[in-house]
Amino acid sequence: MTYTIYGELALISGSANEELAREISRHLQTPLTGRDIIDYANENVFVRLHSSVRSQDVFIIQPTSSPVNRNIMELLIMIDAVKRASAGRITAVIPHYSYGRTDKKDQPRVPITARLIADMIGVAGADRVLLMDLHAGQIQGFFSIFVDEISAFPILSKYMLDRGLENVVVVSPDVGAAKRARNFAEVLNAPLAIIEKRRVGQGRAEALNVIGEVSGKNAVIFDDEVDTAGTLMEAVQALEDRKVRGIWCCATHAVLSPPAVERIEKSTIRELVVTNTIQLPPEKRLKKITVLSVAELLGDVIKSIHHGRSVGATLEEFDRACGITRPPQPRPGMV
Repeated sequence: MTYTIYGELALISGSANEELAREISRHLQTPLTGRDIIDYANENVFVRLHSSVRSQDVFIIQPTSSPVNRNIMELLIMIDAVKRASAGRITAVIPHYSYGRTDKKDQPRVPITARLIADMIGVAGADRVLLMDLHAGQIQGFFSIFVDEISAFPILSKYMLDRGLENVVVVSPDVGAAKRARNFAEVLNAPLAIIEKRRVGQGRAEALNVIGEVSGKNAVIFDDEVDTAGTLMEAVQALEDRKVRGIWCCATHAVLSPPAVERIEKSTIRELVVTNTIQLPPEKRLKKITVLSVAELLGDVIKSIHHGRSVGATLEEFDRACGITRPPQPRPGMV
């Protein structure tokens, strides 16, 4: 049964990705609530809403992409402003969650920043969060509020299926991404290869071996994000050494920190397919970069949350609309 727990749906956009927020607004046929976001000369951020959100079901759309720390503060300040305006419920829609790689204490005297950011969002006043393709799934457990994590998997899968590549092998750029890549390979009805690597310094990785047959095939590298593209270039080099026919890459988040754009432009990658969880500036929009929109997916999930429907059922409907059948996920304890 469809029912509304809270008041009227309200969408508010931060400044990090206003283009995506407008697309979601059009899809839901719900106007964005007006707001002022002012950066003062002393670097303080000020937020003011144009209209009342009292008792409304508010969704604040703000990825924490570059400039990361400023956008995080803007998100927290927006949540606080909405809370003090007596919103009925506040959901932080964070398409890209920064600091996701700092998810564990893997050496002495270091922070777990992914947990810190989760705590800050809860303390600011958010009642729940909506996230996309976290770098590590356990980050969901860092929150003390409700969490929905969704994936751009069906959007990327549909694009590559429609691409109609033949003799494909899906490649995981490292062991950690193998599960994502395996599911992608099953949808594409392609074999899986894994690149074994180790990190040799800050932001540097060295490919050691390719597990699986790739020679003469069209390789599709699948990962959650492309940051400096160091790992990606190591994977490309390993595949070139084994004489693949062509190389494509799919990733949800186009972080593209320097020198990623230069590396990708000079590489033999035929196409890098990403989504608009992060708004790309003009200087990063290379001809070989294809950007797919996640607005419809996010909009459908926002609508489900607002009306108290099952998010899982909504995701299944979206998969079917994309013509995607996900492989069954094993239950805990299954081998």
